[in-house]
Amino acid sequence: MEQSRALPKNAERLAIVRLARDSAIELILTFILLFGVTTIVRWVIGPSPISRAVPGIHTELWIVGAAVALLLAGLILTPLGRTSGAHTNPAISLAMWRFGVFPGAGVIPYSIAQLLGSVLGVVAARLVWGHIVAEPPVIYAALQPGPGWSTWELFVVEALGMTVIAFVVGLCLAVQRLTSFVPWIVGSLVGLGIALLGTATGGSLNPARQFGPAVASGQTRLLWVYLLAPMVGAAIAAWLRRKIQHRREVLTHRLCGTVSTSSAPVIEGLPYLNAATRAVDTQPEI
Repeated sequence: MEQSRALPKNAERLAIVRLARDSAIELILTFILLFGVTTIVRWVIGPSPISRAVPGIHTELWIVGAAVALLLAGLILTPLGRTSGAHTNPAISLAMWRFGVFPGAGVIPYSIAQLLGSVLGVVAARLVWGHIVAEPPVIYAALQPGPGWSTWELFVVEALGMTVIAFVVGLCLAVQRLTSFVPWIVGSLVGLGIALLGTATGGSLNPARQFGPAVASGQTRLLWVYLLAPMVGAAIAAWLRRKIQHRREVLTHRLCGTVSTSSAPVIEGLPYLNAATRAVDTQPEI
């Protein structure tokens, strides 16, 4: 009896430790992402040989989108990304919870880590690249909607963009043979969003993408839209996936695809440790 009571306590402690570790990894991954994004913007859009050779903002945005797509896919496929899931986006963490493969208790720690990593990544880019990061046209890679865009138009488009991304991710992670393509799908969709929406909404599609740049630059007037709209989009995507793909379960919260966790102990009610999580990470296609 005493041994059976001790097991859940030990497992709960292990789950907390694992969540703390994975949240720290999300901070590191988001730090790298925002350092990379700010660096890309500095060299492609800021004054540089690249920006002087590229004819116009639309071409620059396609280059930025392609570079961010490769960076994001690469982060997902790193050992760190394979461990935490490489969400680097509070909206993705929320979607994974609503898909039923990520603990609700993990959404806030992941989100805090991602937002903090965003700030640190931008600050690091400023230290590395100097004052040019703080000046136009870079301005810490902060985003602003194009002329004539209302607040609610911005909200709707950013929410719809995240709905598409999270919905496609959910569909693909529910089919075993598609899971290995998810890193490239995520990178491609985000890169496409940057290229197509860059002159309209800015193409954030990620609360963490805008949080650090907005805080560092002081351009926080529309920050609430960039924070809230993707979260709404993620919730809509999870609802749509349940309606359309109700006979399939999402297999994993990891954007790298399914990863075996068969070494984890079986403890009911702890999403990081229980048999249900092991099953969704390893079960074959239905």
